[in-house]
Amino acid sequence: MSDLDVEQIKLSSRGLRGSILDGLADPATGAIAESDTVLTKFHGLYQQDDRDQRQRRREARLEPLYQFMLRVRIPGGDISPEQWAALDRVATDLANGTLRLTTRQTVQFHGLAKESLQTLMRRLDAVLLDSIAACGDVNRNVMSRIEPNAGPLEAELLDRARRLSERLLPATNAWREIWIDGEKIDPDQPPEPEPLYGATYLPRKFKAGIALPPVNDVDILSQDLGFIAIAEGERLLGFNVTVGGGMGCSHGQADTFPRLADVIGFIAPEALLAVAEAVLTIQRDHGERVNRKRARFKYTIESHGLDWLKAEIVERSGVELAPARPFQFTHNGDSLGWQEQPDGRWRLGLFVENGRLLPRQLEALRPIIAGRVERIRFTPNQNLVLGGIAGSDRKAIQAELATAGLGESNTSALRRHAMACVALPTCGLAMAEAERYLPDLLTRIEELAARHDIEQLPITIRMSGCPNGCSRPYLAEIGFVGRAPGRYNFYLGAAFDGTRLNRLYRDNADETRILADIDELFGRFATERRPEEHFGDFLIRAGIIEAVRHGSEVNAPIPVVVP
Repeated sequence: MSDLDVEQIKLSSRGLRGSILDGLADPATGAIAESDTVLTKFHGLYQQDDRDQRQRRREARLEPLYQFMLRVRIPGGDISPEQWAALDRVATDLANGTLRLTTRQTVQFHGLAKESLQTLMRRLDAVLLDSIAACGDVNRNVMSRIEPNAGPLEAELLDRARRLSERLLPATNAWREIWIDGEKIDPDQPPEPEPLYGATYLPRKFKAGIALPPVNDVDILSQDLGFIAIAEGERLLGFNVTVGGGMGCSHGQADTFPRLADVIGFIAPEALLAVAEAVLTIQRDHGERVNRKRARFKYTIESHGLDWLKAEIVERSGVELAPARPFQFTHNGDSLGWQEQPDGRWRLGLFVENGRLLPRQLEALRPIIAGRVERIRFTPNQNLVLGGIAGSDRKAIQAELATAGLGESNTSALRRHAMACVALPTCGLAMAEAERYLPDLLTRIEELAARHDIEQLPITIRMSGCPNGCSRPYLAEIGFVGRAPGRYNFYLGAAFDGTRLNRLYRDNADETRILADIDELFGRFATERRPEEHFGDFLIRAGIIEAVRHGSEVNAPIPVVVP
């Protein structure tokens, strides 16, 4: 399917309806029409198949084992216990028994059969959840900082994330008509107008988030549009606006690259929605629509420049950008363990390896969340935060979670700062393993770290099965991006706080080569590092790899000094 085909499908979709209902009703296949797979993404759905089963089914002359992945829209990753229970039931009854926490503070379900999709959507709707715009060429789930102390400022930022999500939603009623009402839509009836998106929506996906220094848990510079909250105590002064971040690129195509966002100015709190709408419509009107590999907002900025962009924002929003305010980040991880809330209750940051909650873990969480937790937050690093817990429940909860293999107990700092995308067997873009492989690779890396007595030093490690970078591997001090089964591009040198990209260190490396390199690098780090120096910073100071100044350098074939 060509890029122009995608644009035509959106244009003729009658507000993202297409022939989705007809495809759902067809019992002859587990799939839907190819053109409708473009549209279902806007409804939060990806059609996939089990790649582990492809060859066997091909030999048996069966169609691929088609299934669907559904992603939920949860701004800021905040839900109630009742909503958690609904997600748990869907995972258990309709999906593959697991719940996957994502890197955008939401959840997704895997292994869904076509015939269960409407049931799933209705269960979401019953608890005031939906999957509208969780995928597709629109603004996706809006992220928001999780503040360990759970003060009023966190609540204000979460509220602004929700309002931003609502403002940037498509206007079409297709999701409710197809999934909740289940009615055949009159093809002669004109679709609702889309005042924000227009008939062809955006050229590509668009991501937005809100950060609160000093913690950069949302990796704000990876977002197309970001707002860095500037505060005095619990009083919000305004936001520094960031534009043009994005992680995706393509192997071997130098004109595609990850990019860090630029900070372009400061705005008052009440200007956030107007500026966001202006930025989104600029991308709608000026983004690339012929070549989808160059269709992200970062390339629009590269083509037109920041001065042009700032002038467009002012003209469209009526908001003047003041000089950016000073800020500083310290890290981009999550706060794990117990933290006391201002109201005297407790919240627990719960480590979930690669975000995958297994059946026994879901079972262990049910009585805890149903009776002893007030709110649940999904973190940007695939973990859980359970809030509003009475101090008297802490000991029992800790024991129950440990029995189910949940939490950071006996887990190294390396593992706590690692994450992976789903990759095989379900993602159609994956070139190599990620979620299923990273835990084993981490065990070997932990052994090397222990040999050099650095196993409890935090180092960000991220793995993606393809160069699209859903796990944000280009912002990891050690990054792995799949090239082929068992082989990865190996990146080094990003900043621990998420403010510097890494650089390609070893192309198309296998595990033996990767471990040999890491062993040597850890040895030097252990003996040569300065106090409090992070691994990525050390690699640059020691001349092992050169700092990246622009995303186009991340994959550039330039020589490095090999230790």
